[in-house]
Amino acid sequence: MKITAIIQARMTSTRLPGKILMQVAGKPLLQIMIERVLKAKHIDSVVLATTTNKEDDPTAKLGRELGVAVFRGDENDVLKRYYGAASEHECKHVMRLTGDCPVIDPDMLDTLADFYFQDGYDYASNCLQASLPDGLDAEIISMQALTEAYEKAKLPSQREHVTLYIKDNPDDFKMGSWTNNADYSHMRWTVDDPEDFTFIKKVIEELLPVNPDFRMQDIIDLVERTPELQHINAHINRDEGLAKSLAEEAELRTGAGHEN
Repeated sequence: MKITAIIQARMTSTRLPGKILMQVAGKPLLQIMIERVLKAKHIDSVVLATTTNKEDDPTAKLGRELGVAVFRGDENDVLKRYYGAASEHECKHVMRLTGDCPVIDPDMLDTLADFYFQDGYDYASNCLQASLPDGLDAEIISMQALTEAYEKAKLPSQREHVTLYIKDNPDDFKMGSWTNNADYSHMRWTVDDPEDFTFIKKVIEELLPVNPDFRMQDIIDLVERTPELQHINAHINRDEGLAKSLAEEAELRTGAGHEN
């Protein structure tokens, strides 16, 4: 069975604006990511889900140039954007990916897909219990579960973070958590901050010319050979965006309670 990978990407990142089109080895980071995702055997097609903002005209243009489908939707209601993209393309199974993960590993995506189909999950993730480097995160959602989340999610955090409603309601969905045998969750390979870009640039420039199909283990080997690489962005916490959203929501609730 095949899966549609929907990659959410926008230019107006808070911490590192324009990061998805920053160039490494002569290519935008988003292009490097899309090319890697397309190497996964279980990925039938890719949809680039970006915003309707003028700033994302170049994002959409890149997607079309690479021959992938492009869907443009709400900037902040990302769940609505995902549902719109999945509906328009008649998806049955959706893999959620974020555009700040340029060294995503196609083999890990296939491993998660096998896990998802094997036990007939509504939702499967390799980051519910983090064991892979931050930047290899992937989630697979059935269209039925995505539709239910879209229809029932009310909290701003649940609209911004696509799968949060599902994770908040585990009794309503058959959920699977895949974990790696070895724990590499202390490693950070995503691009949210300038230090992340410095790290990723060094990794890609080192590995890509030698092996265009480099995988997770190749990066691990590189970091172990040159441990100073890992220190570049080791101080940045995992999932800061989600933590920020939940903290802001809690503060609003607390404020409302004080007023009543």
